[in-house]
Amino acid sequence: MPLKAVRLAWRITRLNFRAQLEYRSEFLMMVAIGAVWQVSVIVFATVLLTRFSGMGGWDSSDVLLIPATRMLAHGLFVLFLGRMHGIGYFIQEGQIDVCLVRPLPVHLQVQLRVFPTNAIGDLTVAAGLMAAALGRSHLDWTAGRISYLVAAVLGGMLLEAALFTAVASAALRFPTADYWGRWLEELLGTFGSYPLNVLPRAVGGLLTYGLPLAFVAYFPAAVLTGHGHDTAVPYWLAGASPLLGLLTYLGSRLLWRWSLGHYTGVNG
Repeated sequence: MPLKAVRLAWRITRLNFRAQLEYRSEFLMMVAIGAVWQVSVIVFATVLLTRFSGMGGWDSSDVLLIPATRMLAHGLFVLFLGRMHGIGYFIQEGQIDVCLVRPLPVHLQVQLRVFPTNAIGDLTVAAGLMAAALGRSHLDWTAGRISYLVAAVLGGMLLEAALFTAVASAALRFPTADYWGRWLEELLGTFGSYPLNVLPRAVGGLLTYGLPLAFVAYFPAAVLTGHGHDTAVPYWLAGASPLLGLLTYLGSRLLWRWSLGHYTGVNG
């Protein structure tokens, strides 16, 4: 992205953030909504740590690293790339047509249309959960492990962004495809926090090879905690999860560009 576009994006983001602050009560409410939205994960973590010693052959402190990684990746996705989720309404209202005549890339305009205040709540809860996971972990957090964890979080963010970008690309042709995004969000929230070996094999296969949600947090956590050889995929593939997230996101952006080139307008 050209430096001029980066500066413009930063200015627009600052203005959007200041606009949100004009209504302090609503701003704080949106932050609270972002935090409350993750209450199911908080309850899961609390029950896991107080009632169970482990799950699926994993120690409870190792299991906790899965939702912590997923939530942190999700919070960053919501903050930086999350406006692709729910783009169906944006398309149905014809606003995407306006973006086509502006000099900035359409994808960038979509991301800059509003500041995601709820991401602050998401990230606050995620950071707290990650701190708890690291504090209870018995692993030796070397520079290599820390670097891999950072890469895993970023890779998880990009993989989630890739999935929602693919849905947004479909919505350019079929606006009702936006409902797939809601289904995808439900899948992430329901199955993204557990070791896949506690689920039926068919479900684990779907979340690995159908919708690769396992690569967001489960496989990186397995590699970090020494369970990488016990997963349903080769160790090298589990370890390459951050790279897979990057490659999948780049592929989704190519799909978005192709879909935008074949976009014929809100009325077809």
